[in-house]
Amino acid sequence: MVKVSVKWSGKKFDDLDLDTSESPELFKNQIYSLTGVPPERQKIMIKGGIMKDDSDLSKLNVKEGHTFMMMGTAGELPKAPPKPVVFLEDMSDKQLAQALDIPAGLENLGNTCYMNATLQSLRVMPELHTALNRYQGGITGMDARGNLTASLRDLYKQLSSTTEGFPPLIFWQMLRQAFPQFSQSGAGGMPMQQDAEECWGELISVLKSKLPADSASNQTFVEQYMTGRLTSELKCIEAPEEPPVIDTETFSKLDCHISISTNFMQNGIQDSLKQDIEKHSATLDRTAQYQKISKVSRLPQYLVVHFIRFFWKPSERVRAKILRKVKFPLDWDATELCTPELQNKYSKIKEKLREVDDKKLEQERERKKRKTQEDDVAEEKTEKTTTASTSMDVDTSSQKVDWNEFIDQDLKNDAGANVTGQYELCSVLTHVGRSADSGHYISWVKKGGSEWLKYDDDKVSIVKEEDIQKLDGGGDWPMAYIVLYRAKKLD
Repeated sequence: MVKVSVKWSGKKFDDLDLDTSESPELFKNQIYSLTGVPPERQKIMIKGGIMKDDSDLSKLNVKEGHTFMMMGTAGELPKAPPKPVVFLEDMSDKQLAQALDIPAGLENLGNTCYMNATLQSLRVMPELHTALNRYQGGITGMDARGNLTASLRDLYKQLSSTTEGFPPLIFWQMLRQAFPQFSQSGAGGMPMQQDAEECWGELISVLKSKLPADSASNQTFVEQYMTGRLTSELKCIEAPEEPPVIDTETFSKLDCHISISTNFMQNGIQDSLKQDIEKHSATLDRTAQYQKISKVSRLPQYLVVHFIRFFWKPSERVRAKILRKVKFPLDWDATELCTPELQNKYSKIKEKLREVDDKKLEQERERKKRKTQEDDVAEEKTEKTTTASTSMDVDTSSQKVDWNEFIDQDLKNDAGANVTGQYELCSVLTHVGRSADSGHYISWVKKGGSEWLKYDDDKVSIVKEEDIQKLDGGGDWPMAYIVLYRAKKLD
């Protein structure tokens, strides 16, 4: 380390530290802080030419007190930040929420976590906000369901304008007016814990009946974006010659039955789509065994799956809980549940998606292969990196696809349907505890990338994707009760 001076534009700057073991970049940044001349504009004279970023300072034999001559035009000096820097550990909860882009939570009004978790899980759907904002009704008159819809619209607006925990008092009041079962109280007048799935179902039924229909499709948000269709076939097991009965029905959620052999959500759904029924057979003129098998003939944009975790336990007179671990996917190909006709409509787009995914994997392997090819000469290594980067850019641009060519026309015309059959998980509503009448509900909502938001009433925090995969059950830990999937967007 030696002390040197720099002459520039008629001024002299003394006592600058020059570390000859470091790169010139450090020295140039010192000069920048004094003169305002950016490093890329600095021309510092040394023996034999101009100091470059890769010059070896140790070979210059610079003596104590040496004076360098410099040329270069100054830019604007860096300005001090308009506000003092505040570190995360020094921030208040409100400042932290704003800095990390954390939305507002909902205060618990007394065992209302079931309601809070339901509201936060549904809030993830932007189309719901659009539909609510088109609702013109207010909180007036005797229309309890209309009042509930208006209070939900107003609550979501209020949540969007604050970062602090918000008390959903008006919505809770309207919910109890529309559905008195949520008004039950226990010892000391404390509101009783309720079932989040029941709250979810009642709220969806209200939205289906009260939200305005879309002008183009003449369907409400729930009918358009959250309603699927099942096609079922009812066969008589004891009389195979009896013609099967084909029927269709709509659904707003799929059930995942949990038995001693259920390990995956998909298997539990498949089991729920098969039913053994006893009914009168016209062919046999007696009660006979029938089997009803259902397949999905319409997949909606948003698909809800309900894990059947609670059952009535007569000995204890309580709705006990099934704790079994049941894994659910973050990305899901739901076409396995579909009728052959619908699977055929998805075949072309699925084939193209596989082709694009294979190309991406191939490019990633190629990129890693190039990265491992080190070269001793820095210039050659830089050139190779630039060439590789350019090649990747070309490959990426060539992957742009006009997806309209591969989407089935019937699916394209069905506004609110999933045109690919591919889903990604966007929210999980969990329950921790041993019965439906106790415990605690939490909502987990995808924020973006691998980040998720954990809504524990008014406490909102950021968690990772790995934390979501731990919500599959197996003990006294939050476990998935209702999961919401949304159709994957085509890039």
